[in-house]
Amino acid sequence: MESAAAGLASDLHRADRNYFFHPFTALGDHERNGPLVITGGKGVWLDDDRGNRYIDSMAGLWCVNAGYGRPEIAAAIHEQALKLPYYHAFASMSNEASIRLAQQLVEMSPVPMSKVFFGNSGSDANDTQIKLVWYYNEARGLPAKKKIIARDRGYHGVTLATAGLTGLKGLHNGFGLPLPFIRHTTAPHRLWQAEPGQSDAGFVARLAGDLERLILAEGPETVGAMIVEPVMGAGGVIVPPPGYYDAIQKVLDKYDVLMIADEVICGFGRLGKTFGTEALGMKPDLVTIAKGVTSAYVPLSASLVSEKVWRAIVAGSDRLGVFGHGFTYSGHPVAAAAALANLALIEKEGLVEQAGKRGALMHQLLRETFADHPAVGEVRGMGLMGAVEFVARRDPAQRFDPALKVAGRIARAALGHGLITRALPEGDSIAFSPPFVISEAEVAEMVERARRAVDQVFAELKAEGQWKG
Repeated sequence: MESAAAGLASDLHRADRNYFFHPFTALGDHERNGPLVITGGKGVWLDDDRGNRYIDSMAGLWCVNAGYGRPEIAAAIHEQALKLPYYHAFASMSNEASIRLAQQLVEMSPVPMSKVFFGNSGSDANDTQIKLVWYYNEARGLPAKKKIIARDRGYHGVTLATAGLTGLKGLHNGFGLPLPFIRHTTAPHRLWQAEPGQSDAGFVARLAGDLERLILAEGPETVGAMIVEPVMGAGGVIVPPPGYYDAIQKVLDKYDVLMIADEVICGFGRLGKTFGTEALGMKPDLVTIAKGVTSAYVPLSASLVSEKVWRAIVAGSDRLGVFGHGFTYSGHPVAAAAALANLALIEKEGLVEQAGKRGALMHQLLRETFADHPAVGEVRGMGLMGAVEFVARRDPAQRFDPALKVAGRIARAALGHGLITRALPEGDSIAFSPPFVISEAEVAEMVERARRAVDQVFAELKAEGQWKG
C-alpha cells in the first residue's frame, strides 16, 4: 500500500509534468522522467520529496551565498511585508528599505558609482544597461554608438537582448538571436583559445588585438559598450590571464567604449573579495548585480551607474522628457529588506573572507582529486568558484563527441551520490560554487562525491567502448 508521503510525491511529479514549463530543461526528457522536487534546505544541504539529501555544490544557481534556512533574512522579509509589502518607485515615489540599500551599494562599490537602478533579475538588469548605454550616447549626440560587444561563452541573461549578449549557441537556437546590434569577441579560455606554448602575455595581446580589430571593423562610432563577467560563470568558470583587463580597458578607452561589469555571479563575495571588479582590478562604467545581493531569498537586481554616465542621462532627460524606463517591482521594499539583512549577515559572519578560504581548500582538493585523471583537461577557478573540464585526449586537448554528453551524465550520476552539481553548456565541464557557509569537512565531502560520480561515468563509458582510459 502506498504511503501518504509516497502518494504526495507521486501526485507532485504528475502535476509537474502536466503543468510546469521548466526553464533550461530538456523538455522531452522531462515529460518522460519528471522533476526532482526539493522540499527543504539548511546550510549547504537540500532534501527532496523522497527522503534523499544532497550537498548543493552550486548554491542553487550560483546564488544562495549565505546558505539555506537563515532566519535573519526570513525575519526581515516578514517584518517588511507586514510594514509595507509593496510600493512603486515611479514619479519620485520611494521607500526606506530601497533608499538604504541604494546608499549601501554605492558606498561599498569597489569603483566610484553614483546611482542605483533596481530590477528583478540579472537578465533585466543587463537589459537596462543596454538601454542606459544607448540613452547615454543619444544624450551626447552620438546616436550611432549602439553596438554592444560581449564575449564568446559569456552569460548575460535570457531577454531578447541579453540572450544575444550571451555567447552560448544554445540560447540562440530557435529564437533568431542574437539581435543585429550585438557582436562577440574571443573568450579568454586558455584550454581552447591559446596557441600551444603561448605565454599569458602573448595570449592577452592576442585577445586585446582581437577586440581592437572587431571595433575597427564595425566602426568605433557605432560601438557603445563591452560587457564582461569578471570570471565567466556558465560559459565554463573561465578566469582571464593576468593583465587581461588592463589590456582590454586600454582598447575601450581608445575608442570611447564603455565597460559593463556583469557581477551577477561574482558580486558579494564569490571570489573572496566583495566584488569581482575589485579582485581583478577592473574599472567599469556600469556594474550589474543580482543573485548574491539577497542570497536569492527574494528576486532583486540592480544596475549601478557611474557619475559620468549619470550626468549625461540627466542632461538627456532634461531634453527628452521623463526617463521612460522601469519596472513595476523596481525598488521593491521586501526585496530591499532581504538584501539589507543578507549583506549585514555576510559582514557579521565574515563570509566573504570565509569564501576565499574555503575556495582555496576547494581548489587544492579539486587539483589533488582530479588533476591526474586521464580525462581531465583542466581544473580551474577562483575563490569559491571552480570547474573541472573533461576531454577525450589531453595532449593536445581534444573534445569528446558532444552526443556523449559526458558532463551531463556526470551531473546525473552525482545525484545518486548525494551531490548536486551542474554540467555547463558547450563543453564538458562540471561546476562548483557552494554556499559560503560550507565547512571544511563539507568541502572535502563535496569533492569526494564528485570523484565517485566521475569514476562511475567513465567506467560506463569504458564498458560502452566510448573511452579507452
